[in-house]
Amino acid sequence: QLQASGGGLVQPGGSLRLSCAASSVRFFSILDMAWYRQAPEKQRDLVARITTGGYTTYADSVKGRFTISRDNAKNTVTLQMNSLKPEDTAVYYCDSFPTTGIWGQGTQVTVSS
Repeated sequence: QLQASGGGLVQPGGSLRLSCAASSVRFFSILDMAWYRQAPEKQRDLVARITTGGYTTYADSVKGRFTISRDNAKNTVTLQMNSLKPEDTAVYYCDSFPTTGIWGQGTQVTVSS
């Protein structure tokens, strides 16, 4: 399981930085990693993905606002979220890509004035 942290309550237009510690994940450096999110009563969706080589892809809804990065030396994945919108409100999770389907504890992000 991977543990996400860094969520919170932020006003529209604000920023948050999410972190994911993957210290228990073997072979982290050879896994594509991703951030996912699940809003209330909605399915869990892919937000951003980063390959082992650092190539990144994003959901259309977050392009230009979110940035995913990884540190293979520290086994961490981060998601920098800027210009947050109320529709970004969700529980955010990190996992490999494709997902293992074994979800750790996510972190709640609430964007509200």
